[in-house]
Amino acid sequence: MAEDIEEIRKKKLLELQKRYLEQQKAQEEAIRQEMELEAQLNAIMRHILTPEARERLGRVKLVRPELARQVELVLVQLYQAGQIREPIDDAKLKKILAQIDARTRRDFRIKW
Repeated sequence: MAEDIEEIRKKKLLELQKRYLEQQKAQEEAIRQEMELEAQLNAIMRHILTPEARERLGRVKLVRPELARQVELVLVQLYQAGQIREPIDDAKLKKILAQIDARTRRDFRIKW
């Protein structure tokens, strides 16, 4: 009887350890994929943005990461569709940022 209980405990422990290792592997794989996507995104940004525009986007990313991510995704879509023919300079990036910010900004009004 005591041996059966001990055997059940060992099986449960092995099962939990196996499940934990599988979760660890899945997390590592997700992190690896995310890093690969980020590297690809950075490579595309280096290709389609001038250094000044990349600096600006980096500063925007520090303050408003969700806006920067939206701009990056829009730029990648335009690049993949072949609509970006020359590098985007700082002035063009400002316009793109303003357009996307205007679409996503929420106005808060407090009524008295």
